[in-house]
Amino acid sequence: MATIVGATSAARMATMAAAQQQNGVNPALLFAISNSSKLGASSSGFMSGGSSIANFHATLSSRSSSSSGRGVRMGAPRAELGDSLEEFLATSTKDKSLARLLTCMGEAIRTISFKVKTASCGATACVNTFGDEQLAVDLLANKLLFEALRFSHVCKYACSEEDPELLDMGGPVEGGFSVAFDPLDGSSIVDTNFTVGTIFGVWPGDKLTGVTGNDQVAAAMGIYGPRTTYVMAIKGHPGTHEFLLLDDGKWQHVKETTSIGEGKLFSPGNLRATFDNPQYEKLINYYVTERYTLRYTGGMVPDVNQIIVKEKGVFTNVTSPSTKAKLRLLFEVAPLGLLIENAGGFSSDGHQSVLDKLVVNTDDRTQVAYGSKAEIIRFEETLYGSSRLAKVAAAKLA
Repeated sequence: MATIVGATSAARMATMAAAQQQNGVNPALLFAISNSSKLGASSSGFMSGGSSIANFHATLSSRSSSSSGRGVRMGAPRAELGDSLEEFLATSTKDKSLARLLTCMGEAIRTISFKVKTASCGATACVNTFGDEQLAVDLLANKLLFEALRFSHVCKYACSEEDPELLDMGGPVEGGFSVAFDPLDGSSIVDTNFTVGTIFGVWPGDKLTGVTGNDQVAAAMGIYGPRTTYVMAIKGHPGTHEFLLLDDGKWQHVKETTSIGEGKLFSPGNLRATFDNPQYEKLINYYVTERYTLRYTGGMVPDVNQIIVKEKGVFTNVTSPSTKAKLRLLFEVAPLGLLIENAGGFSSDGHQSVLDKLVVNTDDRTQVAYGSKAEIIRFEETLYGSSRLAKVAAAKLA
């Protein structure tokens, strides 16, 4: 079960004035974007204040053993609610390279949050008061994330929905990572002020095809709503973990989700498919007849995140002969699958966990459902007449 910590401490409130002067934005990262050719090997200028990489590595050095191997440290102290992101990573993984990458992505998410909240959006572009390039806000987010990955020095390749071809980030193959991301899922609803978010998955080495979601070492979402949160799952470390962006620009661990239970809450995507997919129509009618509560925003990030936060519910996005799959396995479905399954939930494409699906091409697309075990069994049985999860449960009882 999850626990949530309360408001910002008095000590953090004392730093609010200084933080407001920065408006939550990372000036070093903005400088790096406008002067990308000047990026050097030094990491001291990437983050400002208490979240510098120099301070972060000092935290890692003081908390972790000298071992440089990968994986979760067996017998390590458990991360606590109220910890900073750096403290959480120090106790959740002994892979300093992975911790550095997740920290750098957190910096990009912090800056994207400020950009989203202050952008004045027209039909084709968003501009802000800093005189930045007039880019559509999703392209600006795309640029920020690539810069963060280059600066991490541990990312070999990266690609995004905006740039689906693998780009060399300059990191090593051995001990490094490759990252796929959706820079701003829901960018079409930014102008309506709905919650939007960033999704990314982290794979070891230099491959983003010929891999599955199970091969991920971490996945995360940045969520830009009334609050800004950074939701993270590390393979081998229990739970999916939420970090809140505080007034002083730091991330605080505020929630841990380890189980997804039953609850009548549904988010039905691609309802057009019900016109020529009678099984999907039957499933939607079941939700309505059983008086489920409809919670659907049109943004995949908030709709999936509510399952983790509320610890219940189901998200569906189903295809039909006339409505083909639009959700991308690499950039959206597999990373969110790790977040859901690490939180104790389940995922399905109708036949198998989405984490078992092989990524053949970066543009591979699929239908998907996320939710509790019972909801995924219902999804598979309604659409295809049987469920692999139900079969496993029956075999255990036999």
